[in-house]
Amino acid sequence: MKKILCLVSICFSIVVLFNSCSDFLNTELKGEYTSDNYYTTPQSATMAVTAVYNSLYGNTLWIFGDVASDDALKGGGPGDQADINAIDDFSANSDNGFISAFWKSSYETIARANNCITYIAPMSIDATLRDRLVGEAKFLRAYTYFNLVNIFGKVPLKLLPQLTYASIHVGLSETSAIYTQIEKDLTEAIPVLPASYATEAGRVTKGAAYAFLAKVALYQNEYTTCLTNIQLLEDLHQYDLVTNYANLFKAGAEDSVEFIFGIRYVNNATSSQGNNLNVWFAPATPPESGYFFNAPTQSYVDAFADDTTVNGTVDPRLDASIGRDGQPWFNNMTFSALWSPATGYLVKKYDVDTISGVTKDQSTMPYNAIRYADILLMKAEALNEQAGTDAIANAKTAVNRVRSRAHLVPTSATTQATLRTVIRNERRKELGFEFHRFFDLMRWGQATAEAALGSNFTWTEPRFYFPIPQSELDSNQAL
Repeated sequence: MKKILCLVSICFSIVVLFNSCSDFLNTELKGEYTSDNYYTTPQSATMAVTAVYNSLYGNTLWIFGDVASDDALKGGGPGDQADINAIDDFSANSDNGFISAFWKSSYETIARANNCITYIAPMSIDATLRDRLVGEAKFLRAYTYFNLVNIFGKVPLKLLPQLTYASIHVGLSETSAIYTQIEKDLTEAIPVLPASYATEAGRVTKGAAYAFLAKVALYQNEYTTCLTNIQLLEDLHQYDLVTNYANLFKAGAEDSVEFIFGIRYVNNATSSQGNNLNVWFAPATPPESGYFFNAPTQSYVDAFADDTTVNGTVDPRLDASIGRDGQPWFNNMTFSALWSPATGYLVKKYDVDTISGVTKDQSTMPYNAIRYADILLMKAEALNEQAGTDAIANAKTAVNRVRSRAHLVPTSATTQATLRTVIRNERRKELGFEFHRFFDLMRWGQATAEAALGSNFTWTEPRFYFPIPQSELDSNQAL
């Protein structure tokens, strides 16, 4: 009897033990989040979308937009960052570190946006907030795919959370399909995005979506669609040119009427959310202690030679954009051409005086991804390409607004061809070192690109694209 009781007791203990283990295994870990238990409150949804913005902080678009163009050379020390030099001379292959880093960073942004779009849409929270957050994520996904398609051409179009084999291993999509998705995301974002924010400035607005739809249309030579979206943007009455061009590259520029969308930074020494472009572009001389990359070319400087202001002085955009020998620099210094062994010039737009309390790479200087002057120049270009007397006259009005801010006389161009040259040169001068030039050259075609980029560049139909990184070729089994 005693043995039977012991056996029963042991069996009961085993049952209790297994039931306890079952309860333990079914208990959610404290402090751990999944897609099922994270997207539950307005605060968590907002933080998830904020994390999509945060993924934009490591901004290396300059390597493709500037260094690959005729506006800049790699700069830096002769043997420093050879992978950037390979992008500069178009010899980069699939194991290039900067190409791989840009790809990974872009798809991290896309993955975060995909999670937000998928999991926030069905949430039972305030509908206005919910829809706006989804719209922000769609805009950021579209912005990222726009950069990818213009650097690499065909890329995997990933639109779902990375949870299954099919959503992870995605083949290449045609560029037309990628542009269609970009347009879809931006179009769906517009109705749910506000024109402005009373608080939380820096989040995506309705105007930003219109601006990028116009840009997407221009890149596909869809001039009527471009102009339609520019008109819708202007109907918001939110944007204008600031009076002083140089103020666009000083503290607070992100709050100006010209700023439409860009990356804002925080100078918190522990956050790694500061703008480090000023370190990459600044001279090595103390107190700058920079790396002097992205060195402006003589070709860029020469673009200003054909125009002087109404007072006969040099276009003020030149010295607001770059450092030249003998001209004022930061920290009450005078720029020396010796600071830039590659060309004698350095980029000025992202530099600031020494930042108090944090390291120099924690600048709050924003990156202007698109601003109103860009819109005016896109408008001028689209009108001019449509041709016709009224279109050309209206194109001149738009480009002359940009020239007037720089104190230049109105253009005397009277034909489509001569005005095209003026508009393209204005884009170069106005938007220099805002990472647009290489992409402009590509969309303007083979003759323009080859004339600008020299003997190292070889046009390949339909246009030059950089190689897909080897890391993606190795890991994505659908390629």
